[in-house]
Amino acid sequence: MYDIYQKTLSTKVTFEGVGLHTGKKCKLTLLPGNEDSGIVFKRVDIKINNFIKANFKNVTSTKLCTTLENSHGVKVSTVEHLLAALYITGIDNVIIEIDNEEVPIMDGSAKNFIDILNKVELINLSKKRKYLKVIDRVELIDGNRKISIEPAHSSFEVDFQLNYENKVIGKQRNKFNLLTDNIKDISDSRTFCLYDDIEKIKKNGLAKGGSLENAIVVDNDKVINEGGLRNKKEFVNHKILDLIGDFLLSGYRLIGKIKCHQGGHELSNMFLKKLFKNKPSIDFIELNNIAISNKQDSDQISKLAVNA
Repeated sequence: MYDIYQKTLSTKVTFEGVGLHTGKKCKLTLLPGNEDSGIVFKRVDIKINNFIKANFKNVTSTKLCTTLENSHGVKVSTVEHLLAALYITGIDNVIIEIDNEEVPIMDGSAKNFIDILNKVELINLSKKRKYLKVIDRVELIDGNRKISIEPAHSSFEVDFQLNYENKVIGKQRNKFNLLTDNIKDISDSRTFCLYDDIEKIKKNGLAKGGSLENAIVVDNDKVINEGGLRNKKEFVNHKILDLIGDFLLSGYRLIGKIKCHQGGHELSNMFLKKLFKNKPSIDFIELNNIAISNKQDSDQISKLAVNA
């Protein structure tokens, strides 16, 4: 996770599937990107003004997913799971060609993206990767929702609390360190909904591509998907996955501790806007001589060297 140099793909990668909300078939092609270019979507079904930068300033909707839009009104939605996969696999610069308005939902998690991306060789670029390091605590409270970030020595940690009245979901909480903990339970966790909410969601023109193949459905006191949950905390773990994807829209990988209560796409975007307004609370750094992978133990973390 903590590499010195920016990385991109060595070759193109293609995915196909349906959009969760549009129900439309979609093809994604990920192409190598140049240094400092970041993550850029390209709507190949539109001939002009079709580039959309993956940045929190371009988020125009957070209704059940994260939607990006450029200044010409060209959109791409449900970007969060793909972005989380790029964060987890360490890809900094990539052009994402997409032939429709919504990223395919695949199995409802980041698993399908990561399984393929992990088979592709990444190449180091000449420019160093920049990290956003938290210097002072920043907090945002919005009703019963709350999110904060505070300094961490050299890791990106998430403490997420869910609070659902449904007893299957309940008050799930998980703490996760992206540097030292096994990512599989996070990356494999699927999006979810309550059975009673499905008709309401569809009446709003959403979830046209939703099925038991790409979402967990909870009906009163049971999960109706065959095989049940993939892990005991799959609900809150999926929320952590969403947060990782949404926070890559900062344009950086983070060094800090996030604590979130009842969060989601909207709260994450609101918080990023506040965080970047609090410039004295953050710094942008590069690693010097030591790269740390998420397979190394915590004793090695203290050896992290940085340049301001």
